[in-house]
Amino acid sequence: MTILKTIIVDDEPLALKLLAAKLNKLPNIEVVAQCSNGREAIAAVIELTPDLLFLDIQMPGLSGLDVVKQLQNDTMPLVIFATAYEQYALEAFDAYAVDYVLKPIDDERIQRSVARAQERLSIKPYDRIENKTEVIGAIAQIEQKQEKTITWMANDSSHQDTHHTDIKNRKIVIKDRDEIHLLKQKDIQWIDAAGDYVCVHALGETHVKRCTLKEMLIELDETLFKRVHRSTIVNLDFIDKVIPHTKGEFFLMIGQHDKIKVSRNYKEVVKTFLAN
Repeated sequence: MTILKTIIVDDEPLALKLLAAKLNKLPNIEVVAQCSNGREAIAAVIELTPDLLFLDIQMPGLSGLDVVKQLQNDTMPLVIFATAYEQYALEAFDAYAVDYVLKPIDDERIQRSVARAQERLSIKPYDRIENKTEVIGAIAQIEQKQEKTITWMANDSSHQDTHHTDIKNRKIVIKDRDEIHLLKQKDIQWIDAAGDYVCVHALGETHVKRCTLKEMLIELDETLFKRVHRSTIVNLDFIDKVIPHTKGEFFLMIGQHDKIKVSRNYKEVVKTFLAN
């Protein structure tokens, strides 16, 4: 029997304690961290590389959905969301095979979710990118349910005259819920892919945009943005620290909180950056 390294996240101390007590009864679960907010959860996932993450959706600051957006594909564990009843959210999770438990949490549902997670993790090779793709797809569907019909604004803004707009000054258009965000490229810190979506991290927020990483690269200034992983792009101006890792890999510190893995195939990007 495989033991699943598990992190649990909830901003309510009593709920966190109750969930830990229920999980500790299961022989195939090892709770390696208990987190009370989204920032703690992200740091714990990067440090401990868990197999499973029980994640409360509704938390102040970074919500559970925000936590997923900020996790790089390689560090993405299987996620089981803990949520109050919201039909449109549950429909999205069901559509994308994302597991969840309803609050108040009962033992039977936890056991069923853990068994499902263990079954998925037993498939070799386990695909973490596919895992994040499913969760981001569900998140995008949830947020689309919340947004107003303003497609005309997004379409109008995206048809910028590229012949007269320098690529460095071209803004990235993102339709997010009831707003249209026009992001300056210099404000974008890093971007990671999840299937037909990308997560754009800028000014302390994460926006989901429906496009591929390849399409995103076409929009960006290639002198400023470099691919450091098959699913990750970074803005070189935001690299604060380069940390050597095993087997020729690196970690990049982007600001105070984001730790980005550089794969061996892209290590020359880091070496060139350090040589300048």
